[in-house]
Amino acid sequence: MSGWECQVVGDCGSKPATVVQALQGGTEILGRLGIDSARLDAEVLLGTVLGGGREQIYLNYEMPLKIHDEELYRRLLLRRTRGEPIAYITGHREFWSLDFYVTSEVLVPRPDTELLVEATLGLIEETASRDRSVEPDAKFQVLDLGTGCGAIGVSLARERGDVEVWATDLSSNALEVARANAKRHGVTERIRFDQGDIFEPIKDRRAFFHGVVSNPPYVRRSEMEDLPREVRDWEPKLALDGGADGLDFHRRIIEQGYLYLMDGGFMVLEIAPDMGEKVCHLFKSVGRYSKGSIHLDLAGRNRLVSARKLSLPETFD
Repeated sequence: MSGWECQVVGDCGSKPATVVQALQGGTEILGRLGIDSARLDAEVLLGTVLGGGREQIYLNYEMPLKIHDEELYRRLLLRRTRGEPIAYITGHREFWSLDFYVTSEVLVPRPDTELLVEATLGLIEETASRDRSVEPDAKFQVLDLGTGCGAIGVSLARERGDVEVWATDLSSNALEVARANAKRHGVTERIRFDQGDIFEPIKDRRAFFHGVVSNPPYVRRSEMEDLPREVRDWEPKLALDGGADGLDFHRRIIEQGYLYLMDGGFMVLEIAPDMGEKVCHLFKSVGRYSKGSIHLDLAGRNRLVSARKLSLPETFD
């Protein structure tokens, strides 16, 4: 065990470590715990301590760490050894090339969910092209259900100045985080935040939205204990537990969602890879949507299902 590692675990002392020694020691500690991203995690934590990101490590490779920096790095590293996600430790997560503030009150946004933003932007553009009733200066009203940290809604508003987002969440603490992110990225004036369950906060907005989007909970309750430790023990269960079959929220959103969509409006929902056909069937069973389309992620797995509201019920073969 190196002198710096002894200092981390608290069973011996050593002289102040250099930046490279601290990086090597942190990497070894995390690696022994089976953390696959040990080197990257150590770099992120040490870069946070140095106040300028990971590049500061390599600009100051041989510099001795100040005592208070070494102590802070030790505390952050110990939090990671307990399984706490890096995003909660640093308070940051990149999504859609934007820096989002995150806390343990919200789900850590995943790269896979960027596909939902991409698909939604495509459907908005398709709507603008095919619907001649959309005026050139019209606003596209998009409902973001279960907004969490606001990653989806904020990204949409940042990408298109003609998008107005209505964001709902059951958690008031999550909405505080989302509001902070809207302010951080300069879109506060185009996002309305409302607390409540699913559609309850906007129940008077019938046939109002061009689109409804959501990354709802979809982990089967029987599989919750099998999740990686940093997800199972740290991320909010409210944002993960999708009920017995993982589709409780998809079912509710699809069964009620057409009421809030204007004719031709779209819905996009994130799914687990094995849920594509089941969610398409949910759209079909309601009888108010077009046939569901499955969207694949970069790994070729089912990741989203989208459909549009029909003016009249449609019969499928």
